[in-house]
Amino acid sequence: MLPSLPDLLDRTRIVSLPLNTKFRGVTQREAAIIEGTWAWSEFSPFLEYDAEESANWLTAAIEYGFDPTLERLCAGWVDVNATVPAVRPEEVPGVLARFDGCRTVKVKVAERGQTLADDLARIEAVAATLPEASLRIDANAGWQLDEAEHALREIAKLGITLEYAEQPVATVPELAELRQRIRDLGTRIAADESVRKATDPLAVARAGAADHVIVKVQPLGGIRNAARVVKDAGLTATVSSALDTSVGIVMGAQLAARLPEPRFAAGLGTVSLFAADVLAEPRRPKNGRVSLEVALPRESLLREYRASAEREKWWHERIRACHEVLVARAEA
Repeated sequence: MLPSLPDLLDRTRIVSLPLNTKFRGVTQREAAIIEGTWAWSEFSPFLEYDAEESANWLTAAIEYGFDPTLERLCAGWVDVNATVPAVRPEEVPGVLARFDGCRTVKVKVAERGQTLADDLARIEAVAATLPEASLRIDANAGWQLDEAEHALREIAKLGITLEYAEQPVATVPELAELRQRIRDLGTRIAADESVRKATDPLAVARAGAADHVIVKVQPLGGIRNAARVVKDAGLTATVSSALDTSVGIVMGAQLAARLPEPRFAAGLGTVSLFAADVLAEPRRPKNGRVSLEVALPRESLLREYRASAEREKWWHERIRACHEVLVARAEA
C-alpha cells in the first residue's frame, strides 16, 4: 500500500555524503533516507532523472521500508567486487586498498574526456596490483560500436580475459551487433542501462544482445521485480549498486542473496568510495563480502550530513512528483 505523501516526507531525511574520489562526475552523493515501518530504506535516483523514471526508485524504497509481506534476510553475507573509477593508473593501488579482500574488480572505462590509452593503462594497473583478480569493465554506454570492438580487441591483446564487458554501447541493436563481432574473443557482453533504463527490461534478452544482465534494486522498482527480471531473462546476473549509501547496499544485498547459482560477485562494495556514511559501521567490504544485517542509520550522522535547506526542498519536491506518478499508476 502506498503511504501518504505527508507520512513519507515526515519519515524522510536528506543527506549529502562526500566521496573519496569523483564518481559519475560528482564528489557528493545526495540521498533520501526513509524510516519505514519495517526497515530503513533509500531513495536516491541520480539528479538528472525525471519523475517518471525516478518513480521506480521510490517504489523500491516503499517496498523495502513499508511492505509487511517482503521477507528481509537478517543474517549472512554476499560476495562483492571492487570498483575502480576512471582514475589515473598511479591511483589504482590506493583505490583497491579500500576494498578489503575483494577478488573481483570492475574498472570504469570510456569516461568522457579520456582516451582508450587511459583505459588500457588503468586496466593494466589493476591487473598488476591484483594479478589473481577477475576483471570486468563498465563503459556506461560510452563507446560507439566500432570504438567498442576496437577497445575490446586491444584489451585482449594485453592478455587480459574479462569476466564480461558491461554496457559497452548504448542500444540493444548495437549490443547484439557487437556480440556477434567479437565472438572470436569469447568476451561476454553484459547489459546494464539497457535493462534498468528500458521500458521493457527483457528486450535485451529476447534480442540475444547480451550474455549477462546487471540488475539494481532501485531502478527496477524493488527486490521482487528485479528478481523477476533475472528469472524471466534466463541469463546469469550481477546485482549492482547505484552508488547507494549503506542503506541501499543492504537492499541490494537482499536481492543478491536471492539469486540462483552461479552467483557473481555483486557490485555492492561501493560504500568504499564514500568518505562518510549514515551508519556507524559503513557497509564496506570485509574479506570481500558485505553483510545482510539490518541497516540502522545513526541519528548523529543523519544530522551531521544533513543536506542544506535548499537541497532538502528540492528532494521533497522530487518525492512529491514521484508520489504523484505512483498514484496515477495505481489508478490507471
